[in-house]
Amino acid sequence: MISPQEIKEQGLKWWKPFLQSHLKGEVFFPRNIDRIGKIKSSSVRENINELQVQLDELYKNEKGKLGFGYIVNREDVQFRRTGKHSLPKSITFECSEDFIAFIGKKKEWNSFVESNNLIQTQIPQLKNWAINNPLVIIENKDKWHSLIQVCKYFLANPNPGLYIRQLPIDLHTKFIEQNEVVIRSLLDFLIPDSIHTNDERTFSKRYSLKYDQPTIRIRILDEQLKIGLLSDLSVPLSDFEQMNFTCENIVLTENKMTFLALPNLKSTIAVWSGGGFMISYLKNVLWLNEKKITYWGDLDSHGFAILNQMRNYFPQTVSAMMDMETFELFKKEGLVPGEKTNAINLSKLSEAEMKVFTFLKENNFRLEQEKIRQNYVDAFFRELFQ
Repeated sequence: MISPQEIKEQGLKWWKPFLQSHLKGEVFFPRNIDRIGKIKSSSVRENINELQVQLDELYKNEKGKLGFGYIVNREDVQFRRTGKHSLPKSITFECSEDFIAFIGKKKEWNSFVESNNLIQTQIPQLKNWAINNPLVIIENKDKWHSLIQVCKYFLANPNPGLYIRQLPIDLHTKFIEQNEVVIRSLLDFLIPDSIHTNDERTFSKRYSLKYDQPTIRIRILDEQLKIGLLSDLSVPLSDFEQMNFTCENIVLTENKMTFLALPNLKSTIAVWSGGGFMISYLKNVLWLNEKKITYWGDLDSHGFAILNQMRNYFPQTVSAMMDMETFELFKKEGLVPGEKTNAINLSKLSEAEMKVFTFLKENNFRLEQEKIRQNYVDAFFRELFQ
């Protein structure tokens, strides 16, 4: 037979649907619990004392005793050996007040009503959002004045182009960062046509805010291409995406020191995006499609994985000094163990490159770029771009 605790557990399952019905203007009560556990004749006959304890517990917690809560609906049941007994048939909550008090949600209910009234008064467009997120309203009960300020600003300015700290909202600058999850939910609902879904993991990108971008370092290897007196500069990624040097050649290296040591080369600039797989920052630099791109990575499985990645963005990319000839020439300079990779089928590699990749991976070899002598590097690139 059902206990008061089990009735409360069922009531808690109704909590969210009840809140949603309130927001929709639908009637939720009275509501019954019909499955309360059938009392068998054997229980009456053999376990009458235990059954009476359960009945007493059930009755002393009903509305007639507490002044709120459930009503036990009874029925007369005739048993062959023990005669007629008045036993529980179902449980009823007559009204929301009884229900709320019984499940211990009066405080939450009051804050829900107050918060929802504020939301609907200030931003009525959020009605359907509220219906889908009634528990979120309660979870943020002390924040709605501030959350509404944020929503109103973005409704009026869906593409701010400012850092979060610069937003002209009368809130401390950490508020948006500390409440990103709920603000994200609200803004996705309110301004769906203004969000950048491809950048959904980054709040600032998603809502057209400025953010601390990766910087791209550039070395201009041709004196004729210098920007004034500048030949070595760093720019935010978004600026780099808008630039378009008149050079013919782009050189990318995996490691920073080899990037810094590249020789002067005709019609060439070197680009450093942070090393390794951070080469992904360059994938949207469309003007690179027009350039001859050379990638020089470590002679190890990761170096070839990065080369493969680069060719996914820019198929014209060629490799430099990533061959067996270079490996044989400099392996005595010092091999080190490679880092394991799960990459197997690097479809953008040539047949020759794939053989080198497989050899290095199977033997766990790594020949770092720095082990290749600088005079060899200088001669290689000058011949390549002569």
